[in-house]
Amino acid sequence: MTIVTIQPQEVQTERPVAPQSISKVALIGNPNSGKSSLFNQLTGLNQKVGNFPGVTVDKKTGYCQLSPTHKVQIIDLPGTYSLYPKSLDERVIIDLLYDPESRHFPDLVVVTADASNLKRNLLLYTQLADLKIPTVLALNMVDVAEQEGIKIDVPALHRELGVPIIPMNARKGIGVAALKIIMSQQLEAPKTRFYDIPEALKPAVQSIRSQFNLKNDYQALHYAHQCKSLKFLSEGDKAWLESLLSTLDFHSNAQQADEIIARYARINTLLLDVMRVERVDKDEKFSNRLDQVLTHKVFGYLIFFIILFLIFQAIFAWASYPMELIDVGITGLNGLIQQSFDGPLVDLLTEGIIAGLGGVLVFVPQIAILFAFIAILEETGYMARVTFMMDRIMRKFGLNGKSIVPLISGVACAVPAIMSARTIENWKDRMITIFVTPLMSCSARIPVYTILIALVVPEKYYFGFMNLQGLVLMALYLIGFLAAIFSALLLKTILKARERSYFIMEFPVYKMPRWKNVGITIVEKCKAFVFEAGKVIVAISVILWVLASYGPGDNFEQARQQAIAEAKVKNLTPQQTENKIASYQLESSYAGLIGHTIEPAIRPLGYDWKIGIALLTSFAAREVFVGTISTIYSIGEEENVSTIKEKLLSEKDANGDPFFTPARGFSLMIFYLFAMQCVSTLAIVRRETKSWTWPLAQLLYMSGLAYVMAFITYHIFK
Repeated sequence: MTIVTIQPQEVQTERPVAPQSISKVALIGNPNSGKSSLFNQLTGLNQKVGNFPGVTVDKKTGYCQLSPTHKVQIIDLPGTYSLYPKSLDERVIIDLLYDPESRHFPDLVVVTADASNLKRNLLLYTQLADLKIPTVLALNMVDVAEQEGIKIDVPALHRELGVPIIPMNARKGIGVAALKIIMSQQLEAPKTRFYDIPEALKPAVQSIRSQFNLKNDYQALHYAHQCKSLKFLSEGDKAWLESLLSTLDFHSNAQQADEIIARYARINTLLLDVMRVERVDKDEKFSNRLDQVLTHKVFGYLIFFIILFLIFQAIFAWASYPMELIDVGITGLNGLIQQSFDGPLVDLLTEGIIAGLGGVLVFVPQIAILFAFIAILEETGYMARVTFMMDRIMRKFGLNGKSIVPLISGVACAVPAIMSARTIENWKDRMITIFVTPLMSCSARIPVYTILIALVVPEKYYFGFMNLQGLVLMALYLIGFLAAIFSALLLKTILKARERSYFIMEFPVYKMPRWKNVGITIVEKCKAFVFEAGKVIVAISVILWVLASYGPGDNFEQARQQAIAEAKVKNLTPQQTENKIASYQLESSYAGLIGHTIEPAIRPLGYDWKIGIALLTSFAAREVFVGTISTIYSIGEEENVSTIKEKLLSEKDANGDPFFTPARGFSLMIFYLFAMQCVSTLAIVRRETKSWTWPLAQLLYMSGLAYVMAFITYHIFK
């Protein structure tokens, strides 16, 4: 394809930007138009994820240094097809663009347009042009247009639109330098008007312009269409608008449809003079041939589950070594500090802060690996096919086709799985997915399952190869999956959302991944977890350490003296003595007092105060259960699991009978299967939803479900 670039004189501006100025540039475009690639090219790693004011939608921002004295803030807006929003993500765009008084209002809008599908992409541009915001058209994917025989006369298109046009390939960075030059200049708003407001609507438009002191008619028309959705309007302003529109019998849906038809008529006429398509009879495209296999109703699902299996194995296999290194490093650092220094502040630093930080960093390898695979699948175009295949199945349960990745990933770890739910555009589907994903049995539950199964399930084999303990473990995972599915069904009927839940997916062409974009995605997700969720995790870990390390009055010292006296009578070794001291002091701590306090509530489940402490400390992380009961029952860390098993099997209840019966064992397994006992998960849900409402609702629902199911299980087996 021969692309004619704009001559320098065509894009000259009237005056340069003042030195040291920082302007705001908004990126907006259709989904799959290359907007995210352009954002990464402009900002690199100099970006962050926040949230738009008043809504739980991500706002990606970054800074681009155009010259030594000119830096601009880049705002990456959600992908949309028009300025008439259909979802929560799209609604933030109108709040940003319709309020010129807002501190987030952009000085310039860069519209990314797919050159191979220019007609559809120009609809959004013409709406923005009529809002009279300075605009640049980034004509992306010119290489794809060339392959499809599309020729665009860029100077002619520039004359028709009246704005700078930059042909580019955002994935490869072609045209980015030219775009930066344009962005560094002071641009005027487009003068061409693409839609004439009907005479019947002009009285309403003029009244709205006068009431809100607006600068153009099209902005006033959108106030009429969006009067219920504009968050910056007061309730009085909204009531005035609704009263006016009711009086004038304004029908928003019909007017929107008429406007879209009129705009496409204008776009069709425009493209006749600037674009030529040379259609040549060719064999079926490679993408279409590949789709026949990858989206096949049988082989498509088989290929997808094979890929999921490989990802799942990689998360376990590849992450285990770096996670072990992090764990060993944190332990070694703690040991070094404890050997060199002593005192309560040192204990707080090592057992509280550094241990809590280790609980954050240990998840980073899993997050990095998971999002590396997700980024590769998205970059190649395969993820769009997966969501298309799975949507019909998942929708029956109130989920979305894109929910399958978080649910499967949740078997490894709920933290990166919940973060991967960001790819779900629909708010209701995303919230349901985030809510039910922790019900999938994650790897942190494995230590709990292992010790409890070993306690109450005999090691028997059926047919020579089917291990009974393995069957019980598999059943626990199946129960977790069924709980997630049926919880989603329940939420489907309870949760209300204004936007309709429908699935529209455009298949991008298959492409080789851009490794720079993959790397940026990995770094961005890891930073978001460490600096956002990490703050909450470390804080709660410190609180739990304080509760377990201190007690009221002189209880701690009395517990120590009592443990030493008993150790002398029983001739215990120094290590056994220290373990007994730790056990007695734990019972006398604030955590121990809380355990005794909650014992009446958990007694119907078959638990005592010792199990209560384990339940409490497990809220830091489920796998803490094994370490807690080891301390309570005076088992040192150097002893193996079989020793723990023997000690727990010898534990007696008040009647002298074995304490860990099948009833208590299965009740505990079911409790840990359902309960939300993971500070990391709660923190990341808070991070993803921008609210404490969802994690608290998760905590209450899952804890209540765990209590009820554990109660039923205990009394069935009892």
